Amino acid sequence: MARRPTQTPLHRTAVAVAALGAIASLPHLAWAQAEPVKKEAATADNQVTVVEVTAQGRKQEVLQVPISIQLIGPEQIAKLGSVNIAEVSAFVPGLQIDATEPTQPNFTLRGLGTADFGIGTDSPVGVYVNGVYTGKTGGAMLNFNDIKRVEVLKGPQGTLFGRNSAGGAISVVTNDPTGSFAASGLLRMGNHATVHTEAMVNQPLGDDWAVRFSSVTQRREGWTTNATTARRAPQDNAWGARLALGWHPGGATSAVLSWEHEDLDQRPRPVWALSPVTPITAVDNEGHLDTSLFVDPRKQPLHNDVVNGRENRLFDGLTLRVEHDLGFAAFSSLTAWRQFKTENLQDNDGTDNIASHLSTGNFERNKSWQQEFRLAGNNPMVDWLVGLSLSGEDAKQTSQINTYTNSIDTLAAPPAYGELPSQGPYASMNQLALFAGFPDIDLLGQTWQENMHNTGDFKAQALFGDAIWHLGADTNLTTGIRFTRDEKKFSWHNPLHSSPGLVPQLALFTDDFFAQMVAAGVITQEQSDGLQAVVDLSQFGNLEFDNTQWMAAPVYAKKSWTNVSPRLVIDHHFGKDTMVFGSVTRGYQAGGFNSVSTDVQGGSFGPETVTNYEIGIKGRLANSGLSYGASLFHYLFKNLQSINLFHPQDGSIPYYGITVSDVQATGADLEAQWQLSKEFRLFGSAELIDQTYKAQRNRPEGSNDLTGQPYGTPTTSLTAGFDVQWALGGGNLNWSLQGSYLGATRCNDDSEMQGACLKAPGFRVGEARQRVDTRLGWEADTRQWGVALIVNNLFDKQYVQFLSNLSAPVGSPYYAGLSEPRHIQLEVKVKL
Repeated sequence: MARRPTQTPLHRTAVAVAALGAIASLPHLAWAQAEPVKKEAATADNQVTVVEVTAQGRKQEVLQVPISIQLIGPEQIAKLGSVNIAEVSAFVPGLQIDATEPTQPNFTLRGLGTADFGIGTDSPVGVYVNGVYTGKTGGAMLNFNDIKRVEVLKGPQGTLFGRNSAGGAISVVTNDPTGSFAASGLLRMGNHATVHTEAMVNQPLGDDWAVRFSSVTQRREGWTTNATTARRAPQDNAWGARLALGWHPGGATSAVLSWEHEDLDQRPRPVWALSPVTPITAVDNEGHLDTSLFVDPRKQPLHNDVVNGRENRLFDGLTLRVEHDLGFAAFSSLTAWRQFKTENLQDNDGTDNIASHLSTGNFERNKSWQQEFRLAGNNPMVDWLVGLSLSGEDAKQTSQINTYTNSIDTLAAPPAYGELPSQGPYASMNQLALFAGFPDIDLLGQTWQENMHNTGDFKAQALFGDAIWHLGADTNLTTGIRFTRDEKKFSWHNPLHSSPGLVPQLALFTDDFFAQMVAAGVITQEQSDGLQAVVDLSQFGNLEFDNTQWMAAPVYAKKSWTNVSPRLVIDHHFGKDTMVFGSVTRGYQAGGFNSVSTDVQGGSFGPETVTNYEIGIKGRLANSGLSYGASLFHYLFKNLQSINLFHPQDGSIPYYGITVSDVQATGADLEAQWQLSKEFRLFGSAELIDQTYKAQRNRPEGSNDLTGQPYGTPTTSLTAGFDVQWALGGGNLNWSLQGSYLGATRCNDDSEMQGACLKAPGFRVGEARQRVDTRLGWEADTRQWGVALIVNNLFDKQYVQFLSNLSAPVGSPYYAGLSEPRHIQLEVKVKL
């Protein structure tokens, strides 16, 4: 989203030290100018810029806030040419975002996240836009649109953010209308047929009103060609708009009403099969994976044959924020409504072989509302805040599996290791029909579709309070608490599969037909029994979503949970430039339901909790331009739910199972900024973490006990870079270079089979990753126009981003997704 507020040189310098930033979920509206985020500590060229934030619900200097926080400002977004938060995440150590499916993104912070795609669960990393919780699917990964800043808060944020922020919070803040006219536009064009546009107009409407409109479009045809369809992939095709109306009559009251819309309609993510020939079995007779059968997907053509593949989203949201000064306290009200519809139908085998075909779909409709009230005040003894939060969500989801009878033949008669596929039941019945004089019967090439329909009715209520007690001139004690109640009603319905071309032809294959074939010596009685079972399944059963009790009508379950999440923080200041702090915080995530479970009990699970212990230091060296921050943390996450695909040892149909684990981690966050002069700045940050399983419960069949083993999170993630500028030709030439490093995935006993760690000839999954981005730009002294060259992934490093064994039952052992290659863009921007 384009974020181009009117900026003074003061504001521009302040944004340049964005990594010091933090959160302001409910910023006050000021008519004269946009709300100041930062102010100068002194006028010398190498002075550290003071950054004011409201991470604790009050305006404070960031170096006075005892929380691990990182800000992504509009200039950082512009330097990277980023379209959404996922494209910036590589430069936020500890934050990983997989947005290859923008309607089903995956957020991980300090090693905590979820791979579950169902509506029955939530993510432990909460995403908020202007204080409104977005959920984890359709509304969580919108493109940037008129962004003021993005704040990343590490560690539990349950007291003030509450809902599903046990692992941390990501807060996106957009620009409000202001009392001065402003307009801006941006055009970015690049390789892969990229065209990106941004536009913004801010118009005062008299003394009390103002309106602000912004829009963004993103088009890209992709960096590879699908050899099966001759179409480019992966594709970007989205546009969004935001309209905000501000009212500030003077005095004690202000209000902002905003509407946001996004329309995404593009082809689904591409995937590559690791095996050039399918169907095969890659597990040898001793149960070991034979990686010599795999090829490097980065060097292979793309073959995806999903029918009507697509990923699209229609999103609309309304938000009303009202603020009023009562004298003794400031009152604020946040009212929000969100609605989205998403469709995601994609290839899940990486081949165009009908004998190994698998595609899946996720279709969602969601409506949600949120109401929050806050009162905040202060006196010489305490800064206090109390609030009430209410929310509701109506969610509908269909999980879909599509395949062909040829692939079901592979499933029913899988090839032995090192051998060619044997003949499956449908091919066998074709031969029987031909023998019996029915040459028109053809059971192969017929579609087979299964669906799991889920509905969710979710409600949550919370009371919270937070107080900063001033124990002395240099010491503060913060106490906070949140009382939460969650209620969830959930349903499952897996109707009989749809196979319109298959079922009518099965009328031939009666018991008498098979008896005649046995009598004629064409097949044995054992073979007859097996084929009759396939006919019965084809007429009356399902392969994957096979709970017979849920076929006729939906089955409902209802559960509720309550929780108390406290926080305790103490901070002490050594002069005005150094602060040390220590905290104990608790986070909570409501329980939920496994949306694709076929367990008779419904696959429900209890809430998750995390307790985090942290000590840290923040400071600056006067007159040096150097600021720094460091923290040590340890947490224990109890009852962490993770969903994976498990393959039963008896060779039956794989299923999605939930493993319940306790996970612990010890780590450190580090950052530093050095403003050597007005023209030159160095910056860097890092996270080190040791994350392991402390205990495991409810392990599905075929999984290993991972107690004491690594959870998978890389030990090291870091970023570093510099900004430099020169006066040139009536403007300034700016050059920025920044790199990131993410260490190798830490493997455990399940990592190889699940695809998180795999070493094969020519490539490795889970290897360490590096990325370098650069931007060379020129901007006029008037700041009314500028041009830039942006290069992402300067050294063209491409990695196997993920593996999945979902397609193993149909003879494609793994399919892979790849990271983006080098991306070059030219940018022109104007401002009025």
